[in-house]
Amino acid sequence: MDNLNTIAHARELDRLDSLARFRKQFLIDDPSLIYLDGNSLGRLPQKTGEHMELVIREQWGKNLIRSWNEHWYDQSARMGKKIAQLIGADPDEVIVSDSTSVNLYKLAYGALKLMEDRTEIISDDMNFPSDLYIMQGLIKQLGGKHKLNLLKSPDGISLDMSQLTRMVKQSTALITLSHVAYKSSFLYDMERVTELAHQHDALVLWDLSHSAGAVPVSLNRAGADLAVGCTYKYLNGGPGSPAFLFVKRELQERLENPIQGWFGERNPFEFNLNYRESEGIRKFLSGTPPVISLSGLDPALDIVLEAGMESIRQKSVAQSEYLLSLVRQNLTDLGIQLGSPELSERRGSHLSLKHDEAYRICKALTDPGVGDGVVIPDFREPNNIRLGISPLYTTYEDIYRAILQMKEIILEKLYENYPNTRDQVT
Repeated sequence: MDNLNTIAHARELDRLDSLARFRKQFLIDDPSLIYLDGNSLGRLPQKTGEHMELVIREQWGKNLIRSWNEHWYDQSARMGKKIAQLIGADPDEVIVSDSTSVNLYKLAYGALKLMEDRTEIISDDMNFPSDLYIMQGLIKQLGGKHKLNLLKSPDGISLDMSQLTRMVKQSTALITLSHVAYKSSFLYDMERVTELAHQHDALVLWDLSHSAGAVPVSLNRAGADLAVGCTYKYLNGGPGSPAFLFVKRELQERLENPIQGWFGERNPFEFNLNYRESEGIRKFLSGTPPVISLSGLDPALDIVLEAGMESIRQKSVAQSEYLLSLVRQNLTDLGIQLGSPELSERRGSHLSLKHDEAYRICKALTDPGVGDGVVIPDFREPNNIRLGISPLYTTYEDIYRAILQMKEIILEKLYENYPNTRDQVT
């Protein structure tokens, strides 16, 4: 048997792992549980609980409204500065506010209004559906004059840059894409796409939800115009933690924020009856920030900054290559197919495995009565098992045990014990 296919080898890789110490900074309530869904919801950092206790009992409980001046008013900008370091932006180009969808709406609206003489939006059929819903809604809101054109993936895994090249023309206003595709983990070449758009004087809006905190992003080096992203996946901000948006400095004064709320006003506490937009990135705020959930981001971002994006990416690639080697040795003869790009430079930090019984396999993996313990992946229609690698806490032993458990489930057809009825959240 190949040395890779032993638990001893997995444990040796964990012993040599330079990021192994970061696992202790997360709450691991059940050491036997294998969590491979950090690409949907990151684990809870240990310091977050202590920090939230401080925010709730001291800042809110004791200091009350005084905490707005002492802690909260500039919180969106302070968190934005930390995220800027992770996505290759300047500190005054990123701010945290609202949800990813709301931020996408704000920036797409601003882009389309700025490019009002152009009528085409380009995206792809692997984009996160919510992103497409926002574009469809905007087209209605702006009178139906725009058209949404989708690049078609030939295999549901990757996209052809030459197809995008043929689609972009002088009528293109905006290209909006997920930097890492949510199903297949396909990773776009940000610099090439941005350069192509700019050759036609179009704008690009990136969704970084599946790359921020997992894949090094260099927005400024790529010449990127606009970006949004969530904070509860690889950034470990907690369920529903507020999202971020990026607007390059040269565009900030030219873009219109369609949701003119008081936190985007030049001086909200003058209570002027006529809106005067703030200067710079703060103009893209709208209503009062969600202080409690926003506070949870602080210790989580510090962990990612301490580890460093290059080190995180290096481990992510090593672990995904290890996972692929185990899949090839144990699962390819059992009906499992790779649903992600083969090359590590063309994918993010999760891998998708395809099987006709993907949903029921996932149900069996999460059953405490199967195998040596619970494995938590996630399922994406119609037949994708996503395995998320979060290098700050995922171990090689986790990966080894998960693949061996999947092998047992498929080999012995244990998935047949579960109904095919979908849960509300999959």
